Amino acid sequence: MSVFVLGGAQTDFARNYAKEGLEVSDLVREAVEGTLSAARVDAVDTIHVGNAFGQLYNGQGQLGGMPAQVVPSLWGVPAMRHEAACASGGIAVLAAMAEIEAGRYDVALVLGVEQEKSVPGDEAARILGAASWVGHEGQAEFVWPHQFSLLAQEYDTRYGLDPQHLKGISELNHRNARSNPFAQTRGWGTPSDDVVDGWVRRSDCSQITDGAAGVVLASAAYAADWARRTGGTPAEIKGWGHRTVGLSYASKIERSGEYVLPHVRQTITDAFGRAGIEDVWQLDGIETHDCFTPSEYMAIDHFGITAPGESWKAVESGILEKDGEIPMNASGGLIGLGHPVGASGVRMVLDATKQVTGQAGDTQVEGAQTYGTLNIGGSTTTTVSFVIGAA
Repeated sequence: MSVFVLGGAQTDFARNYAKEGLEVSDLVREAVEGTLSAARVDAVDTIHVGNAFGQLYNGQGQLGGMPAQVVPSLWGVPAMRHEAACASGGIAVLAAMAEIEAGRYDVALVLGVEQEKSVPGDEAARILGAASWVGHEGQAEFVWPHQFSLLAQEYDTRYGLDPQHLKGISELNHRNARSNPFAQTRGWGTPSDDVVDGWVRRSDCSQITDGAAGVVLASAAYAADWARRTGGTPAEIKGWGHRTVGLSYASKIERSGEYVLPHVRQTITDAFGRAGIEDVWQLDGIETHDCFTPSEYMAIDHFGITAPGESWKAVESGILEKDGEIPMNASGGLIGLGHPVGASGVRMVLDATKQVTGQAGDTQVEGAQTYGTLNIGGSTTTTVSFVIGAA
């Protein structure tokens, strides 16, 4: 059964809600109201909320109930929260799809939300370490810069890695973000090259971000009726992939093969197979998880844009640019746009939907009809990929 995206919205990722005297409930209200308005939907049958660290950043759990708390029209609508670290949003989308595919409901609100600036920056970064195998790995001061530096080191050990290619990824995403009116870094200057850990410099890192994104998903029958009533154009989720492996980075590398992280490659090819496409060249663009530049470097060859270990060729050639053969992160990605962790997977689906329906504004890839996404949680413990196409 096909599932369609009717539309959605995101908040301005440059905002600091705590400094404005606001809390996570305000973030949820803004995202829900914006999403329902953009999708031209007054009521939904079910709600799925992706959120990774609500209790740690805000002391607030039970976020499945927050939409009804702040938007009274949602009172009584069944809802649930999903946690899979930075892939929480992707998991929320999958869960909503499953309910629609099962015939249980026709229309679902999917929300990804994270308020991270409610605590000092160093503490905010340390909280993210809860997605590692706590007590068994990640003893560095900042867990994730260390873990993704290890990924860069693995590429260097196998194939050789030039730091300039990581820098090229950072520059691409910051450059694209300048065209995105929702991007956290759109008004920033050149990011610092100060070393954080090993291969990872500040310019290689995504940002601590407050933000939320939402989409409305629907069955084929509902989407067809909606299109007649509103004149709107839905997008179709044509394929999906989802793989989960163990928590530790070391255990993933122990199982490495032709691809550094074969389960990530399998997630992507699962999505391709379900969408009925042969390879990456049938996509018109990609929104990928660039929590750090090494994760995007990995995504390039795992999508099949280059052979394993040759991601640098795509960086050098310009094919990842917005006007290139396979644009990557035209939105600015996590590095340029921002990374409210529970929201990123939903935001990618939203941006892919905007691209294939011609609504991406200054970030639009000309002629885009089919788009891929890759959302990862932890050191790729949870991996979710979608293929979004014009209906």
